[in-house]
Amino acid sequence: PLRSSNAIDKLFTGKLYGAMHTFFTLGLPILLIIQSVPSTIFALERHIHARAGGSSAQQLPLIVAKDLGLFEKYGLNLDLLEIRGGSLLMQARIGQSVNSADVGAQAPIRAILSGANVVITGGLLNKTLYKFVTRKEIRKPSDLRGKKIGIVNFGGANEFNILMALKAWGMPPDSVKLLPSGGSLARLAAMEVEGGLDATIIPYGEAAMAAKKGFNVLADLSEPMEEPPEKVFIADRSFMAKKRDNAKRFFQGVSESIYILRNQPELKGKIVPIIGKWLRIPAKLAEEAYDVHHKIFAF
Repeated sequence: PLRSSNAIDKLFTGKLYGAMHTFFTLGLPILLIIQSVPSTIFALERHIHARAGGSSAQQLPLIVAKDLGLFEKYGLNLDLLEIRGGSLLMQARIGQSVNSADVGAQAPIRAILSGANVVITGGLLNKTLYKFVTRKEIRKPSDLRGKKIGIVNFGGANEFNILMALKAWGMPPDSVKLLPSGGSLARLAAMEVEGGLDATIIPYGEAAMAAKKGFNVLADLSEPMEEPPEKVFIADRSFMAKKRDNAKRFFQGVSESIYILRNQPELKGKIVPIIGKWLRIPAKLAEEAYDVHHKIFAF
């Protein structure tokens, strides 16, 4: 049977009301939730970064930026890889296994001079933060003659800083034996073994640990050179040309992290556990690492 116009109006109005009710009770809250989520969560671009010397507090700006979500803030999903030694890291960078890396300046300078398509994109640290540690019977530089000194690998910051120290002490490079021996903790362990290493250099943050083991801190290597390019960022030239915005956002995250470290001491309580987690050290050593490093990075 035909319905009257009033009946049709009531039916239409009832369905419209039902649809609007469903939207406002279900659809609108979902839209509001989506709108409140940062837009970058839906469009994070991947960036693979390799860090040399991952067990050192020299990595503070990177690990703090990662844990505080600063890279995500600028639209990056950052993968932090650890590669021991500048030479191995340069091989990964030249092979385009990573998008960027931080390393002592010596390795990329050598690679660039050899024709590698690599560019130094920025500086992280302009201060040598190593101490020369030796067995307790080695009390002066001349005692190092003929001794075995452990380094991470040839061609990196470890070797360079040792050679600069030897030069400052008037000793030729061949007066000692440089042996690739892994990370700083592995080198310290090798110094505890009879017939093992006689000396090595380690980051500031591990000097207290070395002293507790009975080793002698022979020298602070910040003295031979005032402002060396200790840590620089590198990337492939083709990556910089094709992904310049990606590289820019990486530096935004790092820069904000350095700013927080230098200017927001009230966040120390939050940052110290981050250091302990990433470097796998006790809370006391993590706090010492923060106190030594938080204001030294280039900005």
